[in-house]
Amino acid sequence: MNARVRQPVHSAQHAASYYAASVNRQLDFPPLGGELRADVCVVGGGFSGLNAAIELAQKGLSVVLLEARKVGWGASGRNGGQLIRGVGHGVEQFEPVIGNDGVRQLKLMGLEAVEIVRRRVEQFSIDCDLTWGYCDLANKPSHLAGFAEDAEELRSLGYRHELRLLQAEQMGEVVGSTRYVGGLIDMGSGHLHPLNLALGEAAAAQSLGVQLFENSPVTRIDYGPEVRVHTARGQVRATHLVLGCNAYLGQLQPSLGGKVLPAGSYIIATEPLAEAQAKALIPQNMALCDQRVALDYYRLSADRRLLFGGACHYSGRDPADIAGYMRPKMLKVFPHLKDVRIAYQWGGMIGIGANRLPQIGRLKDQPNVFYAQAYSGHGVNATHLAGKLLAEAIAGQAGGGFELFARVPHMTFPGGRYLRSPLLALGMLWHRLKEVL
Repeated sequence: MNARVRQPVHSAQHAASYYAASVNRQLDFPPLGGELRADVCVVGGGFSGLNAAIELAQKGLSVVLLEARKVGWGASGRNGGQLIRGVGHGVEQFEPVIGNDGVRQLKLMGLEAVEIVRRRVEQFSIDCDLTWGYCDLANKPSHLAGFAEDAEELRSLGYRHELRLLQAEQMGEVVGSTRYVGGLIDMGSGHLHPLNLALGEAAAAQSLGVQLFENSPVTRIDYGPEVRVHTARGQVRATHLVLGCNAYLGQLQPSLGGKVLPAGSYIIATEPLAEAQAKALIPQNMALCDQRVALDYYRLSADRRLLFGGACHYSGRDPADIAGYMRPKMLKVFPHLKDVRIAYQWGGMIGIGANRLPQIGRLKDQPNVFYAQAYSGHGVNATHLAGKLLAEAIAGQAGGGFELFARVPHMTFPGGRYLRSPLLALGMLWHRLKEVL
């Protein structure tokens, strides 16, 4: 059995983002040429693939990683850099499938995921501006009431980091905006430079013996007890296959591709701000995120730029002028930045699943093919958890974590390749309208 796909044409270089302009190391891996044999072939050089490769190599397995463009080219190297606790949205919805204890385990894994990032950075001394401190922002009183419940639940789970609820009059402690009615400080979440993290993890994987290849899009997969993964100039024969392509999977594996919807998210970065100006915006240098459907998220970079992101486009078409689209959103929060220059603008695709829970499992008809995708905005931490769970399963050490995720069913989006995005866009428009009704 085999699958053949024609890859779309994209730039082989990183997006022209602030992250790409401020990388602290340059890595170049060759395209795959000839035939290789490995225990595991990993397709995708983002956080999912890199962390699966690291975990597998640490368990003594031989690994070849294939990246269609550059390591960290997709969402892993372009995202908002917010490292926030949790996986999924409203995991209580899965109680009929996995039970109360399963729901609790998902919540605990959502906390563990952040700790995996912390340990990875420490173990390999990765310089990625990791900074602790995050605040959920309440747009209305009901959000604040929900934060109080969240804090109580986190404490019941044994969360060891500081949590503090803020009322409207206290919001000046964390943000220089009058837009919010309260917040929840979480000192166990934070922010980082995602592309430097990805490059650091690629270097770590290489140091462990992983063979990495860039500019090597997969053209065909021959399934069977031994998987053969083909590129234009070579092939990899492996006992196991990991698909970690997320929003960029396309038609490489159609049964998985139909369960993840690529959605555009966009970020602007200002010119460097004066120290006093930056401190007035975000006094404690936290990452911040509001609660609207078309959410705003923002933070300061290490050189005091405001990185402001948000929106979520399902059309598949980026705005012609990202800065022109995002700047008004920024000025609603920080109107006093009207004279500040926008230095960078970029976007990219995140992968969204219908139930907002990361999809981690193996193909039913090909038990040696594993996958992880559809992080729905929690990718920085959830990808690292996925890598750990996939490696445990492949090494025959699968505990409750992998099997728990694998038990949750995931809907294929209706409408096929061309209609599923417009259909979901209509649904999201309804949710946005409900916010103002």
